[in-house]
Amino acid sequence: MTRTLLVSPDQPGAYPTIGDALAAASDDTVVSVTPGTYYEALFVNDRAVTVVAAQGAGTVTVDASSGVYPTVSCNSGRLELRDLVLKAGDAPVVVVDRATLTLTGCELSAGFGAAVQVAGRSEFTLTRCRVTGARYGLVVEDSDGTVEGCEFSDLSEDGIIVRIGAAPTIRTSTITRCGNRGVYVYQYGRPTIEACDISQTGHAGVAVVHQSAPVLRRCRIRDTRGPAVSFARGCSGTVEECTTENTALPAIDVAEGATPTVVTGTASRAATFGAAAAQAAPQQDTARVEKLLAELDAMVGLESVKEEVRGLIDEIQVNEWRRSAGLPVGTVSHHLIFAGAPGTGKTTVARIYGELLAALGALPGGAFREVSRRDLVGQYLGHTAEKTAAAFDAARGGVLFVDEAYTLSRSFGSGGDFGQEAIDTLVKLMEDHRDEVAVIAAGYTGEMLQFLDANPGLASRFAKTVEFGNYSPEQLVVIVERMAAGDEYLLADGVALVLLAHFGSIERDQNFGNAREARKLFEGVRKAQAQRLRQSGQRPSLDELRTVTVGDVRAAIGR
Repeated sequence: MTRTLLVSPDQPGAYPTIGDALAAASDDTVVSVTPGTYYEALFVNDRAVTVVAAQGAGTVTVDASSGVYPTVSCNSGRLELRDLVLKAGDAPVVVVDRATLTLTGCELSAGFGAAVQVAGRSEFTLTRCRVTGARYGLVVEDSDGTVEGCEFSDLSEDGIIVRIGAAPTIRTSTITRCGNRGVYVYQYGRPTIEACDISQTGHAGVAVVHQSAPVLRRCRIRDTRGPAVSFARGCSGTVEECTTENTALPAIDVAEGATPTVVTGTASRAATFGAAAAQAAPQQDTARVEKLLAELDAMVGLESVKEEVRGLIDEIQVNEWRRSAGLPVGTVSHHLIFAGAPGTGKTTVARIYGELLAALGALPGGAFREVSRRDLVGQYLGHTAEKTAAAFDAARGGVLFVDEAYTLSRSFGSGGDFGQEAIDTLVKLMEDHRDEVAVIAAGYTGEMLQFLDANPGLASRFAKTVEFGNYSPEQLVVIVERMAAGDEYLLADGVALVLLAHFGSIERDQNFGNAREARKLFEGVRKAQAQRLRQSGQRPSLDELRTVTVGDVRAAIGR
């Protein structure tokens, strides 16, 4: 079980320093640090520890600039640092040897040392970190890891050094204003560098020497005093579809005896590079996404609906991957039509869909607001637009679920057609705020076709129509069984067969309520059981209180 230790210099019961908390920490301990500046160096050996700013990024500074030690040292352990500001003097900021390092949302600076130094076959992950001022931004030797969405700027020498067979992946990161090289690869280094923005270097944007073989893919390298990429004798690797601007010539400098593969290509004008690409992609809660998809899968029936929703989520997920890779992404509408009979789970699916959009970062994550005609249509000219806009604003960041939306396209009475005014207002709001709200309009299939014809631009606002079919008799039995289990009722032998016969005999016309029929029947069964037990003349046992009989079901359905 994870243990959390609080660090606060002036709170009774808390540890006064981060070092004190680390000394008391066991494996998988989280050290939560309250705001302030802590003048100390941190050491983690042979343990798994997380140090996090309790109140978010930028609120905690660990400053070891006056000492001779690195600000953070980790040997043979597992260390995670989140949302911290880390400062060092002549020593490196973070040093890792034979360990696992995770840095997320941290800011690092040093007077003369490296910002991050990883060695000894360590593993590391740097995500959304900023290095502003140091001798080197990142030094990786004989280790593997990932750098994503990071910024390295104002380095006195090299931005990133990869050496001694290291093979990290450096993706969607910015390296700029380096006194020497942007990336220096030597001694058999094999990094993969993707969608990075490298600029304003004192020498080459990327320099490759000593039998190294990097892969550069879709990077932008510009404003360098030396070539964009230089390969020394004996080096290989690939340069794929990279963009070079205002560099020394030749932009790709290949020495005699070097054998890189260069694949030319032109990036789209809409493409983004470096940390800007990573920042454009919202953060995603993948665990939450999987939990919500499992919740959707657990619903009875609706196989085609589940497939449609999963297809929409897959498209959104891939679009965010494209965006984070710097690739152009087209405009995507999250508005949907849910068509079908009542009681088929449209409201529940709409809630899950809205939460999925929020977990994927496609929506800010807001309220689920269910409305109908009476919530949108006013009593006089202009009142409807006001009510519709208010309902839309209340759903901002989440889902506006318009139930029986087709009633907006019907005329009632002899007055003005205020339902049409609501539709026209919605059309404009859906376009102006398509990235802030998902509008889901629900109703019977035939009537929803009429609804879409009510405004020339309405149909184009919705991504697609999702059809909800009637539940089968077998699925309605499962729904009743789940209702019973949820309220701790047990169905006696033979009950399921009676239920199946009943649901199979109901006419499936427009008034058929699907799950509502199941819920209505179950309420009747409960009442029949209660009446039977009350009239027995004695207090029932626990099993009798929980058991529903065939007779109870027949009494509820009138047979």
